[in-house]
Amino acid sequence: MARIFITGSADGLGKMAAQLLVKEGHEVVLHARHRQRGQEALAAVPGASTVITGDLSSIAETSDVARQVNELGRLDAVIHNAALGYREHRKVSTEDGLPQVFAVNSLAPYLLTCLIEQPNRLVYLSSGLHQSGDISLHDLTWQKKTWSGYSAYADSKLHNALLAFAVARKWPQVLSNAVEPGWVATKMGGPGAPDSLEEGPKTQVWLATSQDPEALVSGKYFYHQKLKNSLPAAQEIDVQERFLAECARLSGVTFPAA
Repeated sequence: MARIFITGSADGLGKMAAQLLVKEGHEVVLHARHRQRGQEALAAVPGASTVITGDLSSIAETSDVARQVNELGRLDAVIHNAALGYREHRKVSTEDGLPQVFAVNSLAPYLLTCLIEQPNRLVYLSSGLHQSGDISLHDLTWQKKTWSGYSAYADSKLHNALLAFAVARKWPQVLSNAVEPGWVATKMGGPGAPDSLEEGPKTQVWLATSQDPEALVSGKYFYHQKLKNSLPAAQEIDVQERFLAECARLSGVTFPAA
């Protein structure tokens, strides 16, 4: 039995992954934005061990989420699932003065990776749209660029891949991979999404728990339990390091050594 924490598991793919993991007999720690959502998450995933609450758009609350997780003891895996979809995006600024999509989709996974005691496995949800992300990493907080929710989302999914690959390189003792779950009919994906909703959560569950040799790898990009090519520049060390450095500057939290 593995112990797994899933961010954003009150609904959508996070909830579905949690349900699959509980069904397989694993200990699952849920996450929701606030207490009411947390109670809804527990009701939707019978058998989950507990729920952690905290708003990932806030640096302070994200740090507290990490504190709450660490108090439970070391985990076997973390699935970084929480995200805002591009259909939801207005240029909303957080209490820290950051665009909400960057705070939740990009900076929160960085912070939680840095602050949660290292698990055995890390899984980051990316998207095929990461191929359209701005690899220059210029103006991550959209202070000068003309706002585009679609582009901000694509950038954030590129950031998730960069983080997964950087962790794999810097922490060789941890299996760290990125997943493209497909365009599926969740609240984020919309009702017209063409991909299989049933398949959507399976790869992240597999990477978090499976002993299959194909799952015991690191620094890879997966789609439906198969290797897939990521944007080549996402594998470039200098690009990864620029992303980590900018996240450290914005959050005040430096990426820890292995």
